[in-house]
Amino acid sequence: MARDYYEVLGVERSAGEEEIKKAYRKLAMKYHPDRNPGDAEAEQKFKEAAEAYDVLRDPEKRAQYDRFGHVGGAGGGFGSTEDIFAHFSDIFGDLFGFAAAGGGMRPMAGADLRYNLSISFTQAANGDEIKLSLPKHVDCPECKGSGAAAGSSPETCRHCGGTGQIRRSQGFFQLAMPCSACHGTGQIITKPCPKCKGEGTVETIREIVVRVPAGVDTGTRLRVRGEGESGIHGGPPGDLYVVLHVEQSKQYRRQGQDLIYTCEISFVKAALGCRVEVPGLKEPLPLEIPKGIQSGTLLRLAGEGMPYPGRTQRGDLLVEVRVLTPTKLTERQEELLREFETYEQEEGPLDKAKDFVKNIFKKEKK
Repeated sequence: MARDYYEVLGVERSAGEEEIKKAYRKLAMKYHPDRNPGDAEAEQKFKEAAEAYDVLRDPEKRAQYDRFGHVGGAGGGFGSTEDIFAHFSDIFGDLFGFAAAGGGMRPMAGADLRYNLSISFTQAANGDEIKLSLPKHVDCPECKGSGAAAGSSPETCRHCGGTGQIRRSQGFFQLAMPCSACHGTGQIITKPCPKCKGEGTVETIREIVVRVPAGVDTGTRLRVRGEGESGIHGGPPGDLYVVLHVEQSKQYRRQGQDLIYTCEISFVKAALGCRVEVPGLKEPLPLEIPKGIQSGTLLRLAGEGMPYPGRTQRGDLLVEVRVLTPTKLTERQEELLREFETYEQEEGPLDKAKDFVKNIFKKEKK
């Protein structure tokens, strides 16, 4: 089982952005592959720390992880150390104290994609596997992502010498700017691939399966690793984040993993008590309504609510009893109620008059 991300970085759950960044930098320096050549355990800890940092540095991913843990899809393992270097290429210099790979054709991770998916309440309660057909940019099959036509290859940019940067001095300072000729790539394509027009990627439709765990709620993000945009110059692909919207149930109101069902009963059943069936997520559930129950009372069916994603525990089903007052009475019904009112005033509270109520309604039924 994956370790808790806060435990991996050695920080409290209330830790701020700078504290999390500092903790990751310390671990990354300790377990860096160059400092631990051939050490498989150090490499695993290096990947584990990067995964934890990738989630906890992002407010949205962190909130998702805090709520649903690893099952919520906020995190995912890195395939290799090269994936980590490419994924954090924009902040590598800040984290490790040396410049990231120089300009030019350095590998870069592909962009992440987002897909908004609406699912039914039943799918959220039971979990489901959903097929999606999504447009996606992949490496061009003709040029293998190089962008150059067959028989040719990109040429080194003469303006920047392949560095992708133009340096200019201003007094004591030296400024580095992206090369305008090669747009910072360090190379120029003189004969672009006719299929991708030199872009190196083409759009295609790809079918993927998204596994929705039982118990998800609106706002849950599911991470499908490697299904984002293709990486640049050999970099790893980005990820696909499926953001869920759960349709409201017609039977229940939802509060986290607890469900609330409104059960309407007559005032006679409220006074005498009764047995009812409540619709559960899997099957009808019997429920005893106690005598003298008041409208608005909540009765709890423990463990009959929504499941917690990835866990065996479930929330509760709360039954809100609503006592209905009749709006139209026959003369005989009104006569009986007035007789009951007189009896109640003479004998005391409602619980002392239960025998009268039972007998009089049995007689009316006959």
